[in-house]
Amino acid sequence: MRETCRRYVDRVLVPFIVADREREWAFDPSMRLAPEVLEEADRAGLRSLGVPDVYGGVALESGREAQTFALIAAELARGDVGIADKLVQNWKISVLLRELASPELQQRWFTRYMADPQFLMAHCLTEPRGASDRWLPYNAPEANMDTRAELVGDHWVIDGRKQFISNGFDASLYVVYANTDDSVGMLQGTSSFLVPRDTPGLEVTRCNETIGGRYMNNGEIAFDNCRVPADHLLAHNDALGKAGIYFRPGKILQAAKNLGIGIAAFDDTVEFVHNRVQGGRVLIQHQAVAVRVAEMATKLEAVAALLRQAARAVDLRRPNADALADMAKVFASHEILEVCVQAMELHGGYGAMLEVGIEKYLRDASVYLHMDATTDISHFRIVKALFPSTAGNYAGTT
Repeated sequence: MRETCRRYVDRVLVPFIVADREREWAFDPSMRLAPEVLEEADRAGLRSLGVPDVYGGVALESGREAQTFALIAAELARGDVGIADKLVQNWKISVLLRELASPELQQRWFTRYMADPQFLMAHCLTEPRGASDRWLPYNAPEANMDTRAELVGDHWVIDGRKQFISNGFDASLYVVYANTDDSVGMLQGTSSFLVPRDTPGLEVTRCNETIGGRYMNNGEIAFDNCRVPADHLLAHNDALGKAGIYFRPGKILQAAKNLGIGIAAFDDTVEFVHNRVQGGRVLIQHQAVAVRVAEMATKLEAVAALLRQAARAVDLRRPNADALADMAKVFASHEILEVCVQAMELHGGYGAMLEVGIEKYLRDASVYLHMDATTDISHFRIVKALFPSTAGNYAGTT
C-alpha cells in the first residue's frame, strides 16, 4: 500500500503541485484542484480505505488499521497535506459509517461514494462557540451544542451552524452532531446524523481561507429547518462516545500527515545543502549546516517512533491509547514546525520564495498546532488520561 501511494505521490501529486505553485491561492475554491488528482487517487485505491470490501473498498488487516492509515497518510502528505486531508476525512468517515450506519445506509452511500471519485465527506462537530468544550470534554448542559435536532414525525429537524469543517465546502455527505437532550451533559445528549448536501435547509455558507493545507477546502455550514429522514440517525444521545471510532485514529492521522510535511521539507533541504556552494564548499560541509540537518533528522525519527507506538496502542485498544494519540499529535505539531523552520533558514532567501516551495511546508505545518484541538487542550486531555482521579476539570465552576 505504501509503495502504491508513493508511486501516486511521485507521478501525480508532486508534479501537479510543482507545475503551478500559485494554484492553491485561487480564491475560487472550485478552481484549485484538478479533477484528475482525485481520479488518479481513486484508480490507485487510495480513496477507498475503510470502505467494506463488499462495496469495492480496500480491506485493511484487522488490528493494524491505525498503523496502515498512518503509513499511507504520511506518504500522501509528503506530496501535499491538503490533498491528504481530503482523503483522510473520507477514510475516517468510512470507518465511522462502517461501524454505526445501518446496512441500508451503507448500501446507499458507499455505493454512491465508490461510483464518484470527486465524492467527499465531512464530519461536522465544531461550532462557532465552545469548540474546546467538545475536546476536553466539558460534560455539562451549559456546554451542549448550539446545533439542535428535534424529531418531528418521521424526520429529524436540524437547526444550527458548524464551522472549521474539513472538506466542508466540497462535501457531498455530512456527519452532523446536534444536541437532542438539553437536560443532560453533551456526552449523554448529543446525536449524530447523516445529511446529504442537497438536503433542503443545508447551506454551505463559505470556504475558510487558511494559511496552509489549502487544497482541502475548509467550510462553514448552516442548518435552517433542515429535515433528515429518521433512518439517517447514526447515534442517539451517545454520539460523542461512539465517535471515538473517528477521533482516536484521527489523532494518529494528524501526527502522520504532519510527519509527511516534515519528511518532504527534510528531503528538499538535503538535496539543497548537497548541491549549493557557499564559502567555497557545499553547504553540508559547513559544521553549522551539518548540526541543523542532524537535528532535523533526529526530530523526524522521534516523531515517527512515537507515532508508531501510538498507532499500535490504538490498534490494540490499550488503556494508554488516548494519551499516546494526543501525545503524538502534540509532539508532531511542534517538532515538525521546527523542522520546517530549519528547512526555510537553510535555504536562505530561496526559502521564502513561492516558486521554490519551502515556505509552503512552513505554512502547512503551522496549521497543525490547532487542528483537532489546540496544544493546550491536548495537554489537558493527556493529563486527564494519565491521572483521571486527580486532574482538574479545566472548565466550568467546580
